[in-house]
Amino acid sequence: MKHSFFFDGNSKGIVWMIQTNDSSVEHKREHPNIYLNKVTIQQSKYIALHAGLFWGIGNFIFNNEDSITIKIDNKTMFDHLSRNKKHSDEFINTKTFFITQLINQRKLKINYELVDSAKNLVSKSL
Repeated sequence: MKHSFFFDGNSKGIVWMIQTNDSSVEHKREHPNIYLNKVTIQQSKYIALHAGLFWGIGNFIFNNEDSITIKIDNKTMFDHLSRNKKHSDEFINTKTFFITQLINQRKLKINYELVDSAKNLVSKSL
C-alpha cells in the first residue's frame, strides 16, 4: 500500500498525518515534560517523525513492505535523511537510529520528498 506522511513539531508538541488513498488520519500530541520547552524545532520534527511512524505501525496503518512518501519541509532534515549521514546533534542521531530501525524491521519503502512549508498539511495544527 502507498501512503503519504506529513509531520511537524515545535517546543510544545508534535503532529502528524497519514494519507492512504482517500482517507487520512491526523494526530497531535503535547511533548512530555522531558521534552516540553526543552527541544529545538528541528529536534521536535524528528520526534514527530519517530512517533508518527511508530504509531502508524502500531495501529496497522503501515504494514510490512508498504511504500511511504515522507513529506519534509526542512531542507537540512531532508538532506540528512535522504543522504543517510550523521548529524552534528546527537539527539537527532539517536532519533534517526530508531526511525531507521522501524523502517528496516518492517521493510518499508521510503521516499523522502522536500515540500514547501505552505504545503505541509499539518503545520497549521500546531
